[in-house]
Amino acid sequence: MPNSSYADAAAFREAAAKGQVGIDPDAAQAVLKKIRTGKDAVAALLDDTGFLAVSPKLGANPVGEAIASKFANRAAGMGDSYAQALRNLYTQYDQAEHAILEAMSRYEDFDSSSAQSFTGQL
Repeated sequence: MPNSSYADAAAFREAAAKGQVGIDPDAAQAVLKKIRTGKDAVAALLDDTGFLAVSPKLGANPVGEAIASKFANRAAGMGDSYAQALRNLYTQYDQAEHAILEAMSRYEDFDSSSAQSFTGQL
């Protein structure tokens, strides 16, 4: 599912960049604050993922060592690891933050062009 989320965030950001969507900066502050709080929390977790790479002590035998190594790789490695999931989440927060900022910067342009379509109709 991450691909769908990435595509949604990219589509929103692209629409904002093209001036197709705008967000009132005052109204968006609460959302932006929550996004930044989540992003900071994920960044803190990412800073602490180094301890995950430590192999658990499952015994000094070939099976125990193999399983311990496998657990450490799954926790802190790439692919489906916990650390990679955090990196993906951080990227999504970052994309959402940039999309909101872009939409906020386009709000005045969006609002002005929308108002012009009603000029002279009242």
